[in-house]
This record gives sequence, structure tokens and C-alpha cells, in this order.
Amino acid sequence: MTDDPVYDRIAKEYQASKQLPFRLYIEDHTLFKLLGDLQGKRVLDLACGEGIYSRKMKRHGAATTLGVDISPRMVGLAVSQEGEQPIGCEYVVSDVTTLGKLGEFDVVVGVYLLNYAKTADELARFCEAISRNLRSGGYFVGLNDNPANPIEKYGTYTKYGFWKTTLSLRTEGTPITYHVKNLDGTEFRFDNYYLAPATYEAVFRQAGFADFSWCGPWLAQEGKQSFEEGYWDLFLNHPPMIGMLAHK
Repeated sequence: MTDDPVYDRIAKEYQASKQLPFRLYIEDHTLFKLLGDLQGKRVLDLACGEGIYSRKMKRHGAATTLGVDISPRMVGLAVSQEGEQPIGCEYVVSDVTTLGKLGEFDVVVGVYLLNYAKTADELARFCEAISRNLRSGGYFVGLNDNPANPIEKYGTYTKYGFWKTTLSLRTEGTPITYHVKNLDGTEFRFDNYYLAPATYEAVFRQAGFADFSWCGPWLAQEGKQSFEEGYWDLFLNHPPMIGMLAHK
């Protein structure tokens, strides 16, 4: 996950970034396309942040949603939202790398969770926590920094409200810094970490998942209609983020 002081510091700015068009029309759309029918399912939302997707999954029919995040301030924002508009979401503060068994969930979600692993061993601890809380036959859906995103494209996404920087050569554990500019002009940044696609695939196999696939991203029709032709081509042709799907 993240170092909690970082996300405690940028919690409000990160919450505001959920209104950037790419998050509304690609991130959200890709996540719920992968999740499929949530009716009656028990969902564990890891790296839930301020709870935006926990609430949306509950509204999409999930029987229960439990959000987990390492940042007390992020969880505080989520709890505050639940207090203002109660829909039955619950939240706990915890580091996923040391997370015990919270229950038997039908779906485990990790939106920008696994890209905080700096090593294959740390990624394995994330995957073990996912598997520990996922029933046999359940599935994991994630969104992630795209490890196949060419470095030369990192600085080209500014019109979408962000850009990335890293070293000239990525190796396992290389930091990838996201620089985000919100609609109100406020800026913030945070680090993800690079692991090769093959590392993700191997660790998921070792954690007991029958399959692992990279998926998307996809653009919602509303997003296509709301911008000029070709606006999203860069994002879709060289995706900076990508979906993940794995079944236990």
C-alpha cells in the first residue's frame, strides 16, 4: 500500500482528483466493467482511500463492502461520507501487507494497490492477503500503473491532468512518480514502484490464482461523446494504467 504520512498529507487533494475526466470515464468504467454483476456479493476494497469505490460498489448491489486503507486520514474521509450519507459501508485502518483474515469475500478489489510493492516478496504479501480473504471461486479485480507503459510517454499525459517521471532505466523497485494537477489547479504527487509484468504474473500463480490477466483500459461512451474526436487516443493507445483480473 502506501506510506500513510504521504496520503494523510494529500488526502483532500487525492479525493478531489477523482473528478478528473480520465478517472470518471476510463478508470471508473474499466473497474466496473471488470467487476461485472455485484448483486448480493461480499466485497473487500483494499487501498479504498476515501471510499469512493466502496460506496459505488455498494450502490451497484454489493451485499456488503468493507474498505481497508493504511491512511487514517483517508479512512476518516470515508467514515465521514458514510456518516453523512449512510449506505452500509464499513472501513478499517490497516496495512494490507500485514492484513489478517477479515472474512470470506466473493470479490477483492485493489485500485492502485499492487503498484506500491517495491519487490516481488512485498507483492507476494499483498497477494497472500488477497487470497486469504477471498473464497474459493472468488475473484480479484485491480487497477494498476501499467508496467508496459513506455517511459518516453510518461510526460505526455498532461492534458488529462497528470504526468509521470522515473529513471531512464526501470528495474525492479524503481520509483514512478505521479504528478497530478486537479481541476482547481492544485497539484500533488506520490510514488508508485515498477515491477515487471512477468513478476506480477508469477506471484499471482504462486499465491494460488488459477489465472491472471491484464485488461483494458476502456473508455465510457459518455467520455467519448464529451470530448473532441481523438482526445483520448494517446491514453488508449499507450495506457498509463491498466486493469487486472484473477480468479482463485
